[in-house]
Amino acid sequence: MQINTSQVQISNNDLLIDAYLAQPEGNDKKGAVIVFQEIFGVNNNIRDITELIAQQGYIAIAPALYQRVAPGFEFGFSAEDAGFSQEAYRLGLEYYQEVKYQEIFSDIQATIAYLKNLSNVKADSVGCIGFCFGGHVAYMAATLPDIKATASFYGGGITQPSYGEEIPTVNRTSEIQGTIYTFFGNQDSLISQEDNQKIEAEFKKHNINYQVFRYDAGHGFFGGFFVDKYPFLARNPAINRAAAMDAWSHVLELFENNL
Repeated sequence: MQINTSQVQISNNDLLIDAYLAQPEGNDKKGAVIVFQEIFGVNNNIRDITELIAQQGYIAIAPALYQRVAPGFEFGFSAEDAGFSQEAYRLGLEYYQEVKYQEIFSDIQATIAYLKNLSNVKADSVGCIGFCFGGHVAYMAATLPDIKATASFYGGGITQPSYGEEIPTVNRTSEIQGTIYTFFGNQDSLISQEDNQKIEAEFKKHNINYQVFRYDAGHGFFGGFFVDKYPFLARNPAINRAAAMDAWSHVLELFENNL
Protein backbone atom coordinates (compact mmCIF):
# COMPACT_ATOMS: atom_id res chain seq x y z
CA MET A 1 0.00 0.00 0.00
CA GLN A 2 1.30 3.43 -0.93
CA ILE A 3 1.64 5.84 1.99
CA ASN A 4 2.47 9.49 2.53
CA THR A 5 4.55 10.71 5.46
CA SER A 6 5.02 14.14 6.98
CA GLN A 7 6.25 15.97 10.03
CA VAL A 8 3.35 17.70 11.79
CA GLN A 9 2.69 19.53 15.03
CA ILE A 10 -0.03 18.80 17.58
CA SER A 11 -1.36 21.73 19.57
CA ASN A 12 -1.76 21.21 23.32
CA ASN A 13 -2.61 24.63 24.78
CA ASP A 14 0.66 26.62 24.53
CA LEU A 15 2.72 23.58 23.55
CA LEU A 16 3.34 22.40 19.98
CA ILE A 17 4.22 18.69 19.94
CA ASP A 18 6.30 17.44 17.04
CA ALA A 19 4.91 14.26 15.49
CA TYR A 20 5.54 11.90 12.58
CA LEU A 21 2.41 11.17 10.54
CA ALA A 22 2.02 8.31 8.06
CA GLN A 23 -1.14 7.90 6.00
CA PRO A 24 -2.29 5.51 3.29
CA GLU A 25 -3.19 7.20 0.03
CA GLY A 26 -6.89 7.87 -0.49
CA ASN A 27 -9.55 9.96 1.23
CA ASP A 28 -11.74 7.20 2.68
CA LYS A 29 -12.07 7.15 6.47
CA LYS A 30 -9.73 4.81 8.33
CA GLY A 31 -8.90 3.74 11.84
CA ALA A 32 -5.98 5.51 13.52
CA VAL A 33 -3.09 4.28 15.68
CA ILE A 34 -0.86 6.33 17.98
CA VAL A 35 2.71 5.02 18.18
CA PHE A 36 4.49 5.70 21.46
CA GLN A 37 8.28 5.88 21.44
CA GLU A 38 10.94 4.17 23.49
CA ILE A 39 13.31 6.34 25.54
CA PHE A 40 15.26 7.17 22.36
CA GLY A 41 12.70 9.56 20.89
CA VAL A 42 10.82 9.39 17.61
CA ASN A 43 13.77 7.83 15.81
CA ASN A 44 14.23 5.69 12.69
CA ASN A 45 12.82 2.63 14.45
CA ILE A 46 9.64 4.42 15.58
CA ARG A 47 9.22 5.96 12.13
CA ASP A 48 9.60 2.49 10.60
CA ILE A 49 6.85 1.15 12.88
CA THR A 50 4.62 4.14 12.12
CA GLU A 51 5.02 3.52 8.40
CA LEU A 52 4.49 -0.22 8.86
CA ILE A 53 1.13 0.45 10.52
CA ALA A 54 0.12 2.90 7.79
CA GLN A 55 0.90 0.23 5.20
CA GLN A 56 -1.79 -1.90 6.85
CA GLY A 57 -4.38 0.78 6.08
CA TYR A 58 -4.37 2.89 9.26
CA ILE A 59 -3.53 6.52 9.91
CA ALA A 60 -0.49 6.32 12.19
CA ILE A 61 1.12 9.08 14.23
CA ALA A 62 4.10 9.14 16.61
CA PRO A 63 4.10 12.16 18.96
CA ALA A 64 7.34 13.32 20.58
CA LEU A 65 6.89 12.45 24.25
CA TYR A 66 10.00 14.44 25.21
CA GLN A 67 8.72 17.68 23.69
CA ARG A 68 8.83 19.50 27.02
CA VAL A 69 12.16 18.17 28.30
CA ALA A 70 14.18 17.67 25.11
CA PRO A 71 12.51 18.91 21.91
CA GLY A 72 13.96 17.30 18.80
CA PHE A 73 15.76 14.55 20.73
CA GLU A 74 16.28 11.24 18.97
CA PHE A 75 18.90 8.52 18.80
CA GLY A 76 18.67 5.90 16.08
CA PHE A 77 20.12 2.43 15.62
CA SER A 78 23.90 2.30 15.25
CA ALA A 79 25.75 -0.62 13.71
CA GLU A 80 28.78 -0.13 15.94
CA ASP A 81 27.14 -1.58 19.03
CA ALA A 82 24.26 -3.46 17.39
CA GLY A 83 21.72 -1.07 18.85
CA PHE A 84 22.09 2.20 20.69
CA SER A 85 25.18 3.91 22.07
CA GLN A 86 25.89 4.40 25.75
CA GLU A 87 25.34 8.13 25.24
CA ALA A 88 21.89 7.37 23.83
CA TYR A 89 21.03 5.31 26.90
CA ARG A 90 22.35 7.98 29.25
CA LEU A 91 20.39 10.81 27.65
CA GLY A 92 17.28 8.72 27.07
CA LEU A 93 17.14 7.69 30.72
CA GLU A 94 17.83 11.25 31.85
CA TYR A 95 14.87 12.60 29.89
CA TYR A 96 12.69 9.64 30.83
CA GLN A 97 13.17 10.53 34.48
CA GLU A 98 12.05 14.13 33.84
CA VAL A 99 8.65 13.46 32.26
CA LYS A 100 5.48 13.95 34.31
CA TYR A 101 2.47 11.65 34.23
CA GLN A 102 -0.17 14.35 33.91
CA GLU A 103 1.74 16.14 31.14
CA ILE A 104 2.13 12.93 29.13
CA PHE A 105 -1.53 12.12 29.73
CA SER A 106 -2.46 15.56 28.42
CA ASP A 107 -0.29 15.02 25.33
CA ILE A 108 -2.05 11.70 24.67
CA GLN A 109 -5.41 13.47 24.78
CA ALA A 110 -4.14 16.22 22.46
CA THR A 111 -2.96 13.57 19.99
CA ILE A 112 -6.35 11.87 20.04
CA ALA A 113 -8.03 15.25 19.40
CA TYR A 114 -5.63 15.89 16.49
CA LEU A 115 -6.50 12.56 14.89
CA LYS A 116 -10.24 13.02 15.34
CA ASN A 117 -9.99 16.36 13.52
CA LEU A 118 -8.48 14.70 10.44
CA SER A 119 -11.11 14.23 7.74
CA ASN A 120 -9.91 10.71 6.90
CA VAL A 121 -10.00 9.30 10.45
CA LYS A 122 -12.90 7.33 11.88
CA ALA A 123 -13.48 9.24 15.12
CA ASP A 124 -14.53 6.12 17.03
CA SER A 125 -11.64 3.96 15.81
CA VAL A 126 -8.47 5.07 17.59
CA GLY A 127 -5.92 2.66 19.02
CA CYS A 128 -2.33 2.77 20.19
CA ILE A 129 0.90 0.81 20.38
CA GLY A 130 4.01 1.49 22.44
CA PHE A 131 7.37 -0.01 23.31
CA CYS A 132 9.28 0.08 26.64
CA PHE A 133 8.64 3.65 27.92
CA GLY A 134 5.98 3.83 25.21
CA GLY A 135 4.55 0.51 26.37
CA HIS A 136 3.82 2.14 29.70
CA VAL A 137 2.40 5.22 27.97
CA ALA A 138 0.16 2.96 25.86
CA TYR A 139 -1.16 1.41 29.09
CA MET A 140 -1.91 4.94 30.33
CA ALA A 141 -3.69 5.74 27.07
CA ALA A 142 -5.77 2.57 27.35
CA THR A 143 -7.57 4.10 30.34
CA LEU A 144 -9.14 6.72 28.04
CA PRO A 145 -12.55 5.85 26.55
CA ASP A 146 -11.45 6.98 23.07
CA ILE A 147 -8.83 4.21 22.87
CA LYS A 148 -10.44 1.07 21.49
CA ALA A 149 -7.33 -1.12 21.11
CA THR A 150 -3.95 -1.08 22.85
CA ALA A 151 -0.76 -3.01 22.14
CA SER A 152 1.69 -2.54 25.02
CA PHE A 153 5.16 -4.03 24.46
CA TYR A 154 7.31 -4.63 27.55
CA GLY A 155 6.08 -1.52 29.33
CA GLY A 156 8.34 -0.71 32.25
CA GLY A 157 7.25 0.67 35.61
CA ILE A 158 3.54 -0.05 35.20
CA THR A 159 3.33 -1.67 38.64
CA GLN A 160 5.32 1.05 40.43
CA PRO A 161 4.66 4.77 41.03
CA SER A 162 6.02 6.53 37.95
CA TYR A 163 6.45 9.97 36.38
CA GLY A 164 5.80 11.84 39.63
CA GLU A 165 2.61 9.96 40.51
CA GLU A 166 2.07 8.19 43.83
CA ILE A 167 -0.40 5.70 42.35
CA PRO A 168 0.99 3.01 39.99
CA THR A 169 -0.59 2.95 36.55
CA VAL A 170 -1.66 -0.65 37.11
CA ASN A 171 -4.06 0.65 39.76
CA ARG A 172 -6.00 2.36 36.95
CA THR A 173 -6.59 -0.89 35.08
CA SER A 174 -10.31 -0.82 35.92
CA GLU A 175 -10.62 2.28 33.68
CA ILE A 176 -9.68 0.35 30.54
CA GLN A 177 -12.77 0.04 28.32
CA GLY A 178 -11.25 -1.19 25.08
CA THR A 179 -9.17 -4.28 24.28
CA ILE A 180 -5.56 -4.49 25.42
CA TYR A 181 -2.81 -6.89 24.39
CA THR A 182 0.46 -6.90 26.35
CA PHE A 183 3.73 -8.46 25.19
CA PHE A 184 6.61 -9.53 27.44
CA GLY A 185 9.91 -11.37 27.16
CA ASN A 186 10.57 -14.10 29.71
CA GLN A 187 14.26 -13.10 29.66
CA ASP A 188 13.61 -9.40 30.14
CA SER A 189 16.02 -8.11 32.77
CA LEU A 190 14.07 -4.84 33.16
CA ILE A 191 10.58 -6.22 33.78
CA SER A 192 10.13 -9.07 36.22
CA GLN A 193 7.82 -12.01 35.70
CA GLU A 194 6.17 -10.99 38.96
CA ASP A 195 5.32 -7.61 37.43
CA ASN A 196 3.74 -8.94 34.26
CA GLN A 197 1.81 -11.52 36.27
CA LYS A 198 0.52 -8.75 38.52
CA ILE A 199 -0.70 -6.90 35.43
CA GLU A 200 -2.54 -9.98 34.19
CA ALA A 201 -4.10 -10.47 37.62
CA GLU A 202 -5.50 -6.93 37.41
CA PHE A 203 -6.94 -7.66 33.96
CA LYS A 204 -8.72 -10.69 35.36
CA LYS A 205 -9.87 -8.87 38.48
CA HIS A 206 -11.56 -6.11 36.47
CA ASN A 207 -12.86 -8.29 33.60
CA ILE A 208 -10.79 -6.45 31.01
CA ASN A 209 -10.85 -7.71 27.42
CA TYR A 210 -7.18 -8.67 27.18
CA GLN A 211 -4.50 -11.10 26.12
CA VAL A 212 -0.98 -11.43 27.50
CA PHE A 213 1.73 -12.85 25.24
CA ARG A 214 5.03 -14.03 26.68
CA TYR A 215 8.04 -15.04 24.60
CA ASP A 216 11.44 -16.63 25.15
CA ALA A 217 13.09 -13.28 24.46
CA GLY A 218 14.64 -10.25 26.11
CA HIS A 219 13.74 -6.59 26.37
CA GLY A 220 13.20 -4.88 23.03
CA PHE A 221 12.62 -8.14 21.15
CA PHE A 222 10.36 -6.47 18.57
CA GLY A 223 13.51 -5.11 16.95
CA GLY A 224 13.71 -8.58 15.41
CA PHE A 225 11.03 -7.50 12.96
CA PHE A 226 13.59 -5.22 11.30
CA VAL A 227 16.70 -7.41 11.15
CA ASP A 228 16.48 -7.54 7.35
CA LYS A 229 16.75 -3.73 7.24
CA TYR A 230 19.24 -3.50 10.12
CA PRO A 231 21.22 -6.78 10.04
CA PHE A 232 23.42 -5.77 12.98
CA LEU A 233 20.41 -6.12 15.27
CA ALA A 234 20.80 -9.90 15.01
CA ARG A 235 23.91 -9.55 17.19
CA ASN A 236 21.78 -8.35 20.09
CA PRO A 237 20.88 -11.42 22.22
CA ALA A 238 17.58 -9.83 23.32
CA ILE A 239 16.33 -9.65 19.73
CA ASN A 240 14.08 -12.49 18.67
CA ARG A 241 12.74 -12.45 15.12
CA ALA A 242 10.30 -15.32 15.63
CA ALA A 243 8.83 -13.62 18.70
CA ALA A 244 8.58 -10.31 16.86
CA MET A 245 6.79 -11.84 13.90
CA ASP A 246 4.33 -13.70 16.10
CA ALA A 247 3.66 -10.58 18.17
CA TRP A 248 3.06 -8.57 15.00
CA SER A 249 0.43 -11.07 13.86
CA HIS A 250 -1.43 -10.50 17.12
CA VAL A 251 -1.14 -6.72 16.77
CA LEU A 252 -2.73 -6.95 13.33
CA GLU A 253 -5.48 -9.13 14.78
CA LEU A 254 -6.07 -6.63 17.58
CA PHE A 255 -6.41 -3.65 15.27
CA GLU A 256 -8.42 -5.48 12.63
CA ASN A 257 -11.00 -6.59 15.20
CA ASN A 258 -11.30 -3.28 17.04
CA LEU A 259 -10.57 -0.37 14.72
